[in-house]
Formats: sequence, C-alpha cells, structure tokens
Amino acid sequence: MPTLRQIEIVMRLAETGNMGEAALSLGLTQPALSQQLKTLEDRLGLKLFERVPKGMQPTPHGRELLGKAKAVVSSMRDLRDAADRLAARPAGSIRFGVTPTLGPYLMPRVIKLVHERYPDLRLFIREGIPSLQQAELAAGELDMVLSPLPIAGKNLHIEPLFRERLRIVAPPDDPLVGRGALTPDDFRGRTFLTLDHRHHYHRQLTEICERLGASFLADYEGTSLDAVQQMVGSGVGLALLPELYILSEAGGLDVVKIVEPEGWSEHRSIAAAWRASAAFADLYADVASIVATVGRNRTEPGDA
Repeated sequence: MPTLRQIEIVMRLAETGNMGEAALSLGLTQPALSQQLKTLEDRLGLKLFERVPKGMQPTPHGRELLGKAKAVVSSMRDLRDAADRLAARPAGSIRFGVTPTLGPYLMPRVIKLVHERYPDLRLFIREGIPSLQQAELAAGELDMVLSPLPIAGKNLHIEPLFRERLRIVAPPDDPLVGRGALTPDDFRGRTFLTLDHRHHYHRQLTEICERLGASFLADYEGTSLDAVQQMVGSGVGLALLPELYILSEAGGLDVVKIVEPEGWSEHRSIAAAWRASAAFADLYADVASIVATVGRNRTEPGDA
C-alpha cells in the first residue's frame, strides 16, 4: 500500500510540476523524492508522472488517482485534528485561504484580534482564486476559506458574515465627476476595467455592466485592485472597487473619485467556509465571528 508520505509527494509534485520545488517544500532531497516516487510507481504498476518541457505533469493514470490522494490527505488531517481535540489540545495553526480582493484590506485587524484571543494559534494566510481554494478546502489542503458568495463544495459549512459595498470610481477629470445626481443611463456605453476572469469580482462586474448597458475592457485584466485603481486614475476607464479596499491605506480616493447613480446599492456578500466534519469546527466558527465583527464594523454606512 502507498505510504502517506508517498501520497503527499504525488500531490505536491502535481501542484508544483517541479521535482526540486516539490522536494524542498516536503523537506526532502530531490533524489529521495525521485526514489519515493519510483517505489510508488513500481508498487502500483503505473506511471504517474511524465517529463514535459516545463517540468513534470501527471499522466492520465496520475490525474485519476490524484483525487483519491487528496481525499486520503483530507481524512488524515481530520483524524489528527480529532485526536488533538480528544486530547484537549487546541489547533496549533489554521491554513486560511482568502481572495486577494479582500484579504490585504481585512485580515490585518482580524489577525490581531485572533492572536489576542488565541495567543498560541497561528493563521497561515494563502491568497488565491476563490474557486481553486474551495477545491483545496474540500480536499483538506486548507482549513478555512474567506470568499465572496457563492461558495461551492460538498460537505462544507458555509457561514455568511457581512456585506461589502461595491463603489463605482472614475478618474478625477471624468465628466461624471461633480455632475450632481446621476442615473444608470449615464453609465451606458462606458467601459469598466476588471480582474482575472476566474475571480468572483469579474463575474459580478459582468452582470453589473449588463444591467448598466456598459462593457468591460476585454483585452485587459488587472492583476490586483491596486493595478485597476491606477489604470482608472490614468483615464483608461471606470471600475468597481470594494469598500474595504477604498477604506484601506492602499486604496483611498487620491487618484479616483466615486461616481454612482442615485439609489446605487450593489454589494458582495462575504462568507467563511470549512469542512462540516472538521474536528475544530467550533474554533473555525469563532474565528469566522471575529472576521464578521471586523467586516461589519468597517463597512457600516457612513464609513466611506
């Protein structure tokens, strides 16, 4: 039977596509990792990886077994957590996934409060695409995720936390700035900037543009909210910026101005999720409540 270490090697090599990087992250030498992989392949009678110009990639057999490997690692994590819970040992760390359109502008305060309540608990923050992180959560590679709704995945507990307003911003010299009362028709035909299409942000912007009769710049996808803000400030187009970003030190209204039609109420709903079977579900719920408190305090009407 494969060992847990060999299963971890399969998962990490599939994730990195590089023998040296995978070995380093697992605390192994590259020859040791290569030997472990060969032993596993010989034992199974299957070729799991093949060399390609950019490194290593799973074979069809390897891809088929990868899902099973993730399930094994997830089960082992839950088993260790359950043992710690029975022994009255608090979780030493939480692997916490968060979207980059939220994490940098919310998590510093959250981390401070969590540390005050749980001095020995460590939050390992990993930013990433929400849909990918939700898959990692279900596979046991993350313990919690913080993401805009919807969150998809089997056997997950999903806890809605707070709503965050989405603000339309324009360059300071845009004709919409200072015009007074605006209507949705004022945005018809305008162009919005966006992020990577895999983000919730992009999908929500697409829906909003359709309602406004606007469009988004298809040949440009910003790598961060900072990049989008700077492009707007330089006159390339309009954008939606989350309120927490605007309220942060990184955001602000120095290079952009808020321009919105009367009655504008677009927002995104933020939620936390963890595996329903997790041994430390009560702890994760407590951390989620801290996130909710910080988020609500920062996004109350009148803060922006």
